[in-house]
Order: sequence, then C-alpha cells, then structure tokens
Amino acid sequence: MEAIRNLIERTSSSHLDLPIPSREEMNTIYAAALRAPDHKGLKPSRFIEVSGDGLKKLSDIFISFAKVKNPDIDQTKIERYKKMPYRAPLVMVLVSNIVENKKVPEIEQMMSTACAAQCILLALNALNYSGIWRTGELSFNKVISKLLGLEDNEFVIGYLYIGTDTGPEKNLERLNPEDFVSIWD
Repeated sequence: MEAIRNLIERTSSSHLDLPIPSREEMNTIYAAALRAPDHKGLKPSRFIEVSGDGLKKLSDIFISFAKVKNPDIDQTKIERYKKMPYRAPLVMVLVSNIVENKKVPEIEQMMSTACAAQCILLALNALNYSGIWRTGELSFNKVISKLLGLEDNEFVIGYLYIGTDTGPEKNLERLNPEDFVSIWD
C-alpha cells in the first residue's frame, strides 16, 4: 500500500474476526512499532499479545479488576467485563515501561508508546488487517497493572483489538487541514 494513502485512509474497525497476522507479519508490525520516536533511546514500549486461550486469561483479569473496583458489582456488569477481550481474535496490551530519566518525563515515555501504537495500526492497515485502540478504566491505573503482573514502573496505556475487518465499509470524513492549522509567517 502506498505510504501516504495508508496514512490518510487508515481507519479503526470494531468488526474484527480471523484471520490475524502471522508470526512473520507480527514481527514486521513490531519492527514498525519500534521505530516510534523515543527520546534518549529509553525503549519504553512493551506489548503483551493475547489470543486463543490467552483471551480467557485476560477476561479473568478484567473480571477481577471489576470486582476490586466494585465489590458489589452485579452479574450483568461482570458479563460485560468477561466479554471485552473477545471483541477481536487478538488483543495487544500496550505497556509503557517508565525509566527514570531527568530529561525524559514519564508522559513523554507514554507518548512514545502511543506513537508505537499508531505505527502498529498503520502497519496492520498496510498488511490488510485492522484494529481499534481502546482505553477507558482498564488503562492508566495501578490495579490493572498489578493484575497483569506488571512492575511498579509499568503502565497500561491502552489495548489494540486486532483482526480482519468484517464490517461495512466506512465513509471517511474528508477533513480540511486548513481548519486545524495556524500559520505564523
């Protein structure tokens, strides 16, 4: 796929099914992710790839999180958490491994991981797969990090749900760059 067209036409999909990228394709996708901006070369980005039986493990973690957050949670809400990982055949947990550095604040390291996520989405699109980035309460909190077995300096910044787009074709909104740009001459 032409690079500029990939940048302009990439879109998210919540209608994801098999197939997922092969191991070789995933290695290419990770190579793209690791080209994200990374001030001082701290390499803050980590990825947890979840598929197959791993989706049940992630589902159990989400249920545990829900129960910690709200001990009186009702069964309907528990079912919602239980189903979350199954919205796609592959879920990638985006983790920022924060390294103490006087010149690179924590937020900048998280932004590097966010850039890596965008690289992943673009690489998926270039390989004719799709994904959607989800955050919400399952991101940026120590409870979910601990349930996932992360270290104290590691934070989940989101989840990429990955697969083949099976939904209807989207009509992309054509935005006028002039509406978003100020030029100081």
